[in-house]
Amino acid sequence: MAKPNSIVVKMTSTADTGFFYLAKRNPKKKTEKLSFRKYDPVARKHVEFKEEKIK
Repeated sequence: MAKPNSIVVKMTSTADTGFFYLAKRNPKKKTEKLSFRKYDPVARKHVEFKEEKIK
């Protein structure tokens, strides 16, 4: 079987609440880091989430 192209990345909240989402991305097609505006239930509002490495 072939190796999958997508990798799993951790999307961490910029509101410093410690909340995170997991997302997949293909590093061959999307070379820049991901950033989304999503809902943070700890801060109870929409904030920007930025990509970090999973430790």
